[in-house]
Amino acid sequence: MTRTIPTPAWPLPVVGAEPPRPDSLLLKRFERVSAATACAILHKLGIRRTWLEGPTPLAAAPHTVGVARTLLLMPQREDVVSGLDQEYVERHSALWRVFDDVMPGDMLVVQANGAPRTGCVGEILATAFAELGGRGIVVDGRVRDTPALTELGLPVWCTGATPHYASQDELFPWGFHVPVQVGGCLVLPGDIIVADRDGAVVVPARLAEAVADRAEEHEDWEAFSRDRVRAGARLSDYYPLNEATRREFEKERGR
Repeated sequence: MTRTIPTPAWPLPVVGAEPPRPDSLLLKRFERVSAATACAILHKLGIRRTWLEGPTPLAAAPHTVGVARTLLLMPQREDVVSGLDQEYVERHSALWRVFDDVMPGDMLVVQANGAPRTGCVGEILATAFAELGGRGIVVDGRVRDTPALTELGLPVWCTGATPHYASQDELFPWGFHVPVQVGGCLVLPGDIIVADRDGAVVVPARLAEAVADRAEEHEDWEAFSRDRVRAGARLSDYYPLNEATRREFEKERGR
């Protein structure tokens, strides 16, 4: 006699509210802010966990800034959902729905708990995301179709490659526009992601303007110090600036 597992009434996908978007001019200010600078400024502001530890560039990733569009994968439980029917089940899941209303400048941020046998995104989904104006993808897990992803040119930060599709093993796409934990950090929908070869950093949306203000000044004095050190100046005088060299910097910056 075949036994049917009862299914609880839990509607999927779980969908949060569409987050407010940062001003486009504010986003543009982050184009010259490195991940390292953003991380350092946030630390000074009291936000300690901002580096999304684990994901690294899949290929030579350029400096990329985008608005977090979050996707949550959760453990499978057979009475709720499983991946036995492959993409035919996934196409009705959060993994497909998250692409329905992508906006130019979005950065897909995926919680996959570092799972080594979950291919969160492959060639076709990444192509659709790029065509809709997506800026990049950050996954604390694996991706598949890596030769095609590299050729596509969409910047991807992940923990490696796998031949598996997203729900083939232990996880299932559960929800989007929801808070996620990626690399030990909380990422909220609408936060700003700054990513480069050093990794990806989350900038809380409510602190973005303060970070941009401080980061611009930081990048300016670092460029000033770099020029002086290259010209033979003593490192300890210019990195970081002391009282005298800061006056020199301020005078030059004010010109």
